[in-house]
Amino acid sequence: MSAMEEEFGPEVGKASDPKSVRLVGWQKTFWRRGWLLGVVACLGIAACLTVLLVRSRRAQRRHDQSVVAAMSDGVPTLRLKGMTEAVEKRSIQTPMLAGERSGTLTIIKLTAAGTWVKRGDLLVEFDRQEQMRDFIDKQAANDDLMGKVAAAEQAEQAACAKDQTEMKAAEDDLAKAHLEMQKVEILSRIDAEKAEENLEEAKATLEQLQTTFDLKRKAAQASIRILQIQLERNRETMTHAQANAALLDVHAPLDGIVVLNTIWKQGSMGEVQEGDQVRSGVTFMQVVDPERMLVQVPVNQEDLLSLKIGETATVRLDAYPGLAFAGQLENVGPMGRTGDFSSKVRTFSAVFSIVGHDPRLMPDLSAAVDVHLEVADGGANGRGMRR
Repeated sequence: MSAMEEEFGPEVGKASDPKSVRLVGWQKTFWRRGWLLGVVACLGIAACLTVLLVRSRRAQRRHDQSVVAAMSDGVPTLRLKGMTEAVEKRSIQTPMLAGERSGTLTIIKLTAAGTWVKRGDLLVEFDRQEQMRDFIDKQAANDDLMGKVAAAEQAEQAACAKDQTEMKAAEDDLAKAHLEMQKVEILSRIDAEKAEENLEEAKATLEQLQTTFDLKRKAAQASIRILQIQLERNRETMTHAQANAALLDVHAPLDGIVVLNTIWKQGSMGEVQEGDQVRSGVTFMQVVDPERMLVQVPVNQEDLLSLKIGETATVRLDAYPGLAFAGQLENVGPMGRTGDFSSKVRTFSAVFSIVGHDPRLMPDLSAAVDVHLEVADGGANGRGMRR
């Protein structure tokens, strides 16, 4: 057997055309490489499926461990993870100033986080220089407008008196013209025509003065009203400035501890500090009552069947592992939301109250809640064995 027959098969070795030999050889090589690539692809897919299966089993194992975390004195424990919240709290926002568009305010005085405050204590003070400057400017404009209104009213009174005098003179002239017309029989023709002309002229003058008198009064009243409206608006602005200045001092709405929120400020996330500029309407602080705290936890629909209102629990803070509090399940939300990993699995919100107080117990701390499940007598498993 020749070398071609050993490499590409007997049919290649028997071929007399070199082009045919190269074509058949290329086909053989292509199919061999394709077969190898297919094997490699299958091995890769099998490896991926193996990894996914291992991760799924680990996740299921962790879930099972969280569902029944421990058996303490024969009582199964359901472990849940959540966040601490205050039962009574008040949010503090940057003031929304009246008569202005939403802007930024500068903090010049701030109560530190963790400070215990009483109702009415000053929490934060914002810079009020702009408001006071606006008030002073509007006060000066108010005095100027008041002077203009008074001057316009005085001018109108003088003009009205002058017009009334002219109208009285026109009425007198008309009365004289009527007297002259009574003598028309004894007057010459020329004097009679002159007396008639004087009468017509006196009538026209009086009518014109009466018409213009009303128009002048309306025009004057309109001018005075415009000044009065400007004065009223200016006074409203002054009132807004005074009210805004009062809003820039924020006081505690209840007794509690100051908690600063993390907000977006000046291009980064962080807690506010003195000198920072904060947009109006932003919640940057809370005052919470630490005496009454709770834990909000998400509960899987499968674990929900194991819970019962009133069950006792032990609450531990992840930040302070040695700190533990007694707790109790208060309520479970009636509406669930879609789970993170499956649209068929729903999650419900449960609330556990916390008994006791500690200075380290603050809102927004991650906590582990070990629920002491009730089981039937002789039961060793926490699921499906409720009383």
